[in-house]
Amino acid sequence: MEIVFLGTSAGMPTKARNVSGLAIRRENAKKWCLVDCGEGTQQQILQTKLSLARLQAIFITHVHGDHCYGLPGLLASAAMQGRVDPLWIIGPSGIKTFIEVMQTATHLNLTYELKYKCIDESNTTLDDLAIEFDVTSVELSHRVPSFAYRFSENRLSNKLDTDKLTRDNICRGALWGELQQGLDIQLNDGRTVYAQDYLLPIKAPRQIIISGDNDDPSLLTELVKTANVLVHEATYTEDIAIKVGKGPQHCSAKMTAQFAHDMNIDNLVLTHFSPRYQNAINSSPSIVDIENEARAVYNNNLFLAKDLDCFILNKQGVLDKQSILTKSTNKR
Repeated sequence: MEIVFLGTSAGMPTKARNVSGLAIRRENAKKWCLVDCGEGTQQQILQTKLSLARLQAIFITHVHGDHCYGLPGLLASAAMQGRVDPLWIIGPSGIKTFIEVMQTATHLNLTYELKYKCIDESNTTLDDLAIEFDVTSVELSHRVPSFAYRFSENRLSNKLDTDKLTRDNICRGALWGELQQGLDIQLNDGRTVYAQDYLLPIKAPRQIIISGDNDDPSLLTELVKTANVLVHEATYTEDIAIKVGKGPQHCSAKMTAQFAHDMNIDNLVLTHFSPRYQNAINSSPSIVDIENEARAVYNNNLFLAKDLDCFILNKQGVLDKQSILTKSTNKR
């Protein structure tokens, strides 16, 4: 599984960071999903290998502008590029209202259908999205309805115990394919071979949780129990969070990291940093302050996301940072 950060700043962009946006896809897959779409997200996408024609769904965590103000331009650009496939929009009901008002006010006629899932409405499920992932949502604690999404890889194929097949003189060929599909087969010598005897246990699907703004990480307790990666805000350091007060309803780096430590989460990626935290290491407040505060309580695999960072979650459940994507690698 692959995640690409398109924006990592909170509230407003800085010279080094755009506002919130993140792409998620299967490794090297052309189809992908977008989580949040702050202003400027489509320009960030132009620096990557991602194509709007291959975008399957947009998941919005909440209606604050730094998470959704990029939607109008992105949807219009997709139409101008000739998109015809329907596009899912998943998020709080306010997102549907926002898009519909924008379309009416600007006379925006799209070349494709928008299909909505309003996750704050009763009886809404995400089972029929037909995308590359199975998705589960949970409501968080913020000034407006805010949600986290857990992305689980789906369509996992059966694996055959090839050593056992060889030992039992079952020759490689089309029959192996039938066994892999779970079908029992009949050999030429009259033996019946039962698929269940040669199928290896399917590994648990890899899972990545991408959280919206949230001042209570404990609300993710059930969701993270099977997750490999948590992507969560760390808007402030603890001292600034105390000065700012409870009104903004954001997490400090310490709060997020302590929760990840307590839940023994293997991989933690912090994002959504207040613009006050600059990249300069010799002055304060600095992004280094965020990192030091998190590392003081969390000892597993920790990253502080930067714009256009790309991460791969391998089949062993280890998250690793890849080379930063640039225009020179863009293939559209």
